Amino acid sequence: MGGSEAGDDSKPKGNRGISFLDFIMRIVAILGTLGSAIAMGTTNETLPSFEQFIRFKAEYKDLPTFTLFVLLFRFFVVANGIVSAYLAVSLVLSILHIVMSGARITRVVLIFFDTVMMAFLTSGASAAAAIVYLAHKGNARANWIAICQQYNSFCDRASGSLVGSFIGVLVFLLLIILSALALSRN
Repeated sequence: MGGSEAGDDSKPKGNRGISFLDFIMRIVAILGTLGSAIAMGTTNETLPSFEQFIRFKAEYKDLPTFTLFVLLFRFFVVANGIVSAYLAVSLVLSILHIVMSGARITRVVLIFFDTVMMAFLTSGASAAAAIVYLAHKGNARANWIAICQQYNSFCDRASGSLVGSFIGVLVFLLLIILSALALSRN
């Protein structure tokens, strides 16, 4: 009973199924967060004007032209990218848990880092959600107009990238609960 990391023969019966579900959920989270980072980082739209040679272009970094907003969108893209990389690395431990379902120390490590990454992803997604809300609704007091009336495609992609990121947050919450459940069964 002392060698829980070495893989005892007396493995808890339900942990292998939990570990497999953990692996699948990590893949889903990678798809959501990586897709969000790519969608937000590459979104742009050119708005033709009345004159043939003048075009207006919107990119995620140009949304409102205030530096804070640009930084928040960059934070969103970077946060999703970092979380995607973490999830890819954590797949190794997830596979280890499928093979050795009695592993306790690595589960505790995953719970800790999953919680940190969930907080990081939540902060990035929430910051971007506030900016996307301003893009859709504007703010009359601050004299910010809603740009989504002119840049529909840009705003649709930005909103869609938020969905993928918040799905990643939900998956992290479920991963933490699953890992805690697996630990309690040991």
